[in-house]
Amino acid sequence: MTDAIEYEQFDQTAQPDGVSSSEPDLSRLSDIPMELSVEIGRTHMTVGETLELGVGSVVTLEREAGQPVDLLVNGTAIARGEVIVVDEQYGLRVTEILDSQQDGEQSRNGAAADAGGDSSPQAADPSAAPQD
Repeated sequence: MTDAIEYEQFDQTAQPDGVSSSEPDLSRLSDIPMELSVEIGRTHMTVGETLELGVGSVVTLEREAGQPVDLLVNGTAIARGEVIVVDEQYGLRVTEILDSQQDGEQSRNGAAADAGGDSSPQAADPSAAPQD
């Protein structure tokens, strides 16, 4: 006495009104504020090194000049790009969208291994300092 069991296909894209949609409706999320920031680089310093900083000091970052910078949303890297100037304000031209959180973790934690830079502060040549 074996009866065949028939299964009904579950439609994961069906909405409550029975209409199918290939993409979720994200319009309800469009007004949620987020913090976007661009990370040029990082460094590690001791408290003593930080206290020695003054006007004209240079802090070497753990990223080489010319490398793409990271675009962070609420502290998580989601994209990379290049810094540009638009109407005398800085901007970011996105050149790469990161696929996964792992890529973002690599960009934040692996910068020191990639750059191999010195993280100690150095006295700056006043002529080399950026002018506002």
